[in-house]
Amino acid sequence: MIEIDDLAGLIIDMDGVLWHGNKPMDGLIEFFSVLRSCAIPFVLATNNASLTQQQYVDKLAGMGVDIDHCEILTSSMATAQYLTQHLPSDKRRVFVIGEDGLRQPLIEQGFTLTDLYQVNQPDKGILDQGADLVVSGLDRQLTWDKLATATLNINLGAQFFATNSDTTLPTELGEVMGNGGVLAALEAVTGIKPTSIGKPAPILYEQALALLGTNKANTIAIGDRLNTDILGAVNAGMRSIMVLTGVSTEQDIAKLDYAPTWVMADIQQISQILKNQKTN
Repeated sequence: MIEIDDLAGLIIDMDGVLWHGNKPMDGLIEFFSVLRSCAIPFVLATNNASLTQQQYVDKLAGMGVDIDHCEILTSSMATAQYLTQHLPSDKRRVFVIGEDGLRQPLIEQGFTLTDLYQVNQPDKGILDQGADLVVSGLDRQLTWDKLATATLNINLGAQFFATNSDTTLPTELGEVMGNGGVLAALEAVTGIKPTSIGKPAPILYEQALALLGTNKANTIAIGDRLNTDILGAVNAGMRSIMVLTGVSTEQDIAKLDYAPTWVMADIQQISQILKNQKTN
């Protein structure tokens, strides 16, 4: 019997763990019921940058689960916080490839969003129209004009950031292109590699730990993707559970020099283990 010891909190991925697209995983409502009954605090921490906190609250409510805003951390929120903390206060003009889930946190942190083809033109003495930063997240309304504007800004010296570098996104129909495909295109034409804030970088997990008030020794990450969720946990010095309902398989682990602490079938298995530990 698997035993999960020294557990003070969970950091849980969403896509591929809690749902595929708009289809909830079996046992979703019970999973959160068990977490509440066992008094296990959690943060739902996702690389998906397209939705806002409120949209995630609404999505889960539509699946029968009540979540507080403070229990959700997106890579967009983590990116906005990181940029605020690490960049000079005069670097606040941003061109965004992304949706409301990225635009809203940046606006809330005091950034100014620039528009299509609003770029500096040094040869004409126009130096205050362009972006200081280009930030790319999942954008399901991606256009050539957005890519062109991002390219112009980056080539003119704007710093390049990404909410995440996920190459794919799981949906009900299978995997589709993620933000990593956009990053690859922009890197190919500019020669500039973006700084990525989401998993597998440890930044998202570190911010989630701060929200939980726990530490890396007593907090466990749950995810479905080895090269983001699990590697991110490794980079953050945390234990992890990989569920087999998303992207990665048990066979994939053998090809790597890192691994999750535990491999479980799904959130239903996690629920059962936690319930058993509570009654023992």
